[in-house]
Amino acid sequence: MTDLLAYEKKLYQENITLIAGVDEVGRGPLVGPVVAAAVILPVKYKLSGLTDSKKLTEKKRKEYYEKIMENAVAVGVGIVDAKVIDQINILEASKLAMVKAIHNLKVIPEYLLIDGNQVIEVEIPMQTIIKGDSLSISIAAASVIAKVTRDGVMYELDKSYPEYEFASHKGYPTRKHLSNIEKHGLLDNYRFTFKPINDLMKKTDAKEEKIRYTNI
Repeated sequence: MTDLLAYEKKLYQENITLIAGVDEVGRGPLVGPVVAAAVILPVKYKLSGLTDSKKLTEKKRKEYYEKIMENAVAVGVGIVDAKVIDQINILEASKLAMVKAIHNLKVIPEYLLIDGNQVIEVEIPMQTIIKGDSLSISIAAASVIAKVTRDGVMYELDKSYPEYEFASHKGYPTRKHLSNIEKHGLLDNYRFTFKPINDLMKKTDAKEEKIRYTNI
């Protein structure tokens, strides 16, 4: 069984206790923001069953979200919208979201544990961990906060534009989602540089007036 405190315990031995796990969600969708979270948990904090948010049911994610928000030392969230994603690309937008999440923490962390292999530009010591959301409780907590937050954005979009069925696919490029785009057109918070959207615009010779403008 994986010890989700293994990375944290090594830092505790160096008297480092304010450890922020950092993760992002939403690189793959065609619409909406990329969202990152940074979470500082109490020392030696345990939450049975907590793991990578993708491995949890929606019900479980919401339960863990409430527990993490109640017990964490600090939680920060960073959101980067589709327009910025189109301007700087999704990798840079993901890194920017993580930086924003860290800056939004009310407590300055001593150390960062970051999911993946991308170093970000902050003046805090850090370690990147591939598949860190399954290996570190701090990163797993961040993955849950980020996922639940982004899903909330998509549920709000679904309320305004139910014909796109965002509540079911969360903006990912499913066959049904692509069919709905062809049927109903594009919203302005789609990611126009992403290939399926770019190809669709070329295919339909989409003009600006065919893009529906949202306030979400």
